[in-house]
Amino acid sequence: MFRCIVPVALAALGAGPAVAASPIADILCAPSHSLTQKLTRQFGESRLARGTQGPDQVMEVWTDDSGGWTLVVTYATGTSCIVAMGENWDVVQADNPA
Repeated sequence: MFRCIVPVALAALGAGPAVAASPIADILCAPSHSLTQKLTRQFGESRLARGTQGPDQVMEVWTDDSGGWTLVVTYATGTSCIVAMGENWDVVQADNPA
């Protein structure tokens, strides 16, 4: 399923009117707790992975059971931003050289 819900999500989070040419016309930012609630409650996603990007940013990958994914950057200021969304997320296991 293509993430056609993204324009609706953007409007629901107050990002203004959705643009049909791109599911994410602008980077969507919201208070971290609000964005976390939307991703878990409305979209059924859970945080799969995270890593730091400098001293004040954390990159997070959120996924759902159908393979949808969302890439979020969370700032030390308490704001989080969706920077990309997609489908067909696949966890790749490390190759065993033995």
